[in-house]
This record gives sequence, C-alpha cells and structure tokens, in this order.
Amino acid sequence: MRIVLHPAADEELSEAVAYYAAIDVSLGQRFYLEMERLMSEVCVHPKTFRPFDPPARRHFSSWFPYGIIYLEHDDHLWIVAVMHMKRKPGYWKARLQ
Repeated sequence: MRIVLHPAADEELSEAVAYYAAIDVSLGQRFYLEMERLMSEVCVHPKTFRPFDPPARRHFSSWFPYGIIYLEHDDHLWIVAVMHMKRKPGYWKARLQ
C-alpha cells in the first residue's frame, strides 16, 4: 500500500529530522529511518495499531518521542501527522477536513 503524507506532516518530518541532525548528523539519520520503519509497518499491517480519535490510528516510536497518525483508505495510507507525543495532542485534527 502506498503512503501519502499531508503537507503539514511532511513539514513536521523535515523539521524533526533537521532538529535531530543539528544535534548530530547520525541522530537525524536514525530519526528518519525510525519514521520510515513506522510507515513501513503500518503499510504491511494498517489495522494492527491502535485507533486514536477514530477514524485515525497511531503508531509510536520506541526510540524517539514521536509517532505517526494515519488514516487507512482503499488505495493508500494518509499520514496526517508526524507528532511529538508530549506537545499539543489534538492539533492535527483540523487536517482531517
């Protein structure tokens, strides 16, 4: 299944990668690979991960305080947020419209 990122989620991903890369280049790379892993896992088993404000689901990283919020569509997964788990929990809900 293919992944489509909401433009704001794509920006969040880029900003978080840049933040971690500013600390250490390899940390930025590890963060990016971790987010790719999360997205790959939801592609393979989209219903495995917890509903989070249905119809959205979430998949959180074990290594970084981030997760992805996504919706499953017939032909793709729509990533609506790459969110920091300790900041503004419902900020992404406006993106569902």
